[in-house]
Amino acid sequence: MRSTVEQVLALAPDETARRAGSSLGTAGPWSDTGCGDGAVWGLCRDGGGTAHRTVVDTAGPAYAYACDCPADPPPCAHALGLLLLRASDGTVFEESAVPDWAGRRLAERRAGSEGVADPEAARRRAERRAARITSGTRELEQRLTDLLRGGLAAAGQSGYGLWEETAARMVDAQAPGLAGRVRELGAIPGSGPGWPVRLLEECALTHLLDRAWLAADRLPAPFATTVRTRVGLPAPVSGAPVRDHWLVLAQYDTGDTRLTTRRVWLYGTAGGRTALVLSYGAAGRAPRLSLPVGAVLDGELTPYGGSGQLRAEPGERFVPVGGPAAPPPGGPVGAALDAYGRALREDPWLDAWPVTLDGVVPARAEYGWQLADADGREALPLTPEARSRPGLWRLVALSGGAPVTVFGECGHRGFTPLAAWSPETPTETVPLV
Repeated sequence: MRSTVEQVLALAPDETARRAGSSLGTAGPWSDTGCGDGAVWGLCRDGGGTAHRTVVDTAGPAYAYACDCPADPPPCAHALGLLLLRASDGTVFEESAVPDWAGRRLAERRAGSEGVADPEAARRRAERRAARITSGTRELEQRLTDLLRGGLAAAGQSGYGLWEETAARMVDAQAPGLAGRVRELGAIPGSGPGWPVRLLEECALTHLLDRAWLAADRLPAPFATTVRTRVGLPAPVSGAPVRDHWLVLAQYDTGDTRLTTRRVWLYGTAGGRTALVLSYGAAGRAPRLSLPVGAVLDGELTPYGGSGQLRAEPGERFVPVGGPAAPPPGGPVGAALDAYGRALREDPWLDAWPVTLDGVVPARAEYGWQLADADGREALPLTPEARSRPGLWRLVALSGGAPVTVFGECGHRGFTPLAAWSPETPTETVPLV
């Protein structure tokens, strides 16, 4: 029985694998695909021209994966792409005899393990991948050095092609996190006035990530986990599950041509913990998880590892309980900026941090909309995305010029409001996205 796209994406060990697998879920990079004897197989050619032989054993109660790429843990992006292709277009898989190379891999899996992983093989795969990432980071460091020696103005003349070539090299080095940062660097010269300053800032952060990876063995364990995650390695789920009554603060989707990501912010009404749950869908498809904003749900969340991490993995069930709940405790603008600053000490590559502003008023300034303290002492500008959303006008109408409570994401580009509460209805969550 073929899995659905949603079921395949749920197999991915982390967000990076989901994105990489989604990009390989079309017929373009695949050849010599087939199915038979309880398995599917194919040859996938990556951006550097390397062909990876991938086979997935679908006969048992749990899928088993074999691929000649060094990714760890399984399933790798090639296995995910193969299953996504089968889920969306099974016509490219003809029933046929198992080729010799796939037959050997299947025999090894079925005879030797029956689902039991080989720790030594996993260690060797991890070492090979780490070596490739190290090579990629050194190549990227040389690219950044050449850019600074030639002057930032040259970045606006060379076009995007060189950046895309560098990003492809990072993908080949199995460092998709670095590849994403490189693509962002390539887009900055066309982003409008002041782009050289922004490019220098982002180059500095990318350089910091490179150096942190090269010195990861000397870093504190939580921060080293954060560095590995930012480079593109799987983020481990760690710690004990946290049971609470969770208020759904916000839910919104972001996406590109390959993947749709749903971000759900939750607040534990008893423990006071704020958590982020991510759900994914292939491009054009809604992610599986959907929670109503303002609802209070009983359930468990298991946190991911890393310093300052808010992301958590949900348990199997969330059960609605009780009625509305009050928002998380808030504070003035200055307290929100302090919270973001403390979070940056734990993760310098953090784009934004969840905060609750209490007693703020939406107001229009010379440079655009902002949220200001009621006494007018401090204010936070809204991000460009927030200024263009209909939720801005919902927030203005809710306020009517009076102070309100607002939950959102505070970052270096400003504040993105996601939910609000008025003094008249302090337990009614008004979604702003």
